[in-house]
Amino acid sequence: MRVKQKTPVPVIDVSELTFERNGEDVIHHFSFQISEGDYVGVIGPNGGGKTTLLRLLLGLTRPTTGTIRLFGKHPTDRGVRRDVAYVAQRGGSLDSQFPATVREVIRAGRTPRLGLFRPFGAADEKAVRRAVKELDIERLLDRPMARLSGGERQKVLLARALAGEPRLLILDEPTDGLDPGSRDEFYALLRKLNKGGLTIVFVSHDVHAVAQEAGAAICLKHNLVCHGEKACLIDRQELHNLFHASRAELLTHHDT
Repeated sequence: MRVKQKTPVPVIDVSELTFERNGEDVIHHFSFQISEGDYVGVIGPNGGGKTTLLRLLLGLTRPTTGTIRLFGKHPTDRGVRRDVAYVAQRGGSLDSQFPATVREVIRAGRTPRLGLFRPFGAADEKAVRRAVKELDIERLLDRPMARLSGGERQKVLLARALAGEPRLLILDEPTDGLDPGSRDEFYALLRKLNKGGLTIVFVSHDVHAVAQEAGAAICLKHNLVCHGEKACLIDRQELHNLFHASRAELLTHHDT
């Protein structure tokens, strides 16, 4: 008797997704899957639906039609929330002058695992130490967040995400505003994390970064222009359609 092998459940499974705002499609009827261990860059013009897609994946917005499943479940499922970490653009709602130390901010990354009543324990402290060591930021632990450089701040926010021991890491423009050295260092950390098995999805307006860093690309302009092995970053016509610019112009563009 042959035992039928189970097909692995995709980390992200988007099917026939549409999202409307004020009667117009921001995202129009597309589908894609992301598997465990993938490293995917999401690229597209401003207003093309990148941020909306992130909000849908995080369960912050409901689709008009279609379905989204993370690890086979709805994005708002409690178990899913524990397995997904998000790093917002420039720290999102975390004020750069917020009176907290680096240690306190990283410890907050354990909140999805703690729930309402479980106290911070040895396992939580171990997860925090592991995240800090992974990113080599031990020297920053007692420093106030307000005294960090842009690159240091992004490392701390990444460590906060890793402290929750996620299976999926989602980042929105993670290197926006960083100098070239800090940007390259941050992407090197993401590569290392991905090689360790973490599934990563990041949004960027920088075609060069997606072409150089990601293993695959999702190209959006309301519709799914392409999804796969960075095909739309190689095809000159697809790039022109996506950004109304040439491939050479886009791939040599690097923010300063």
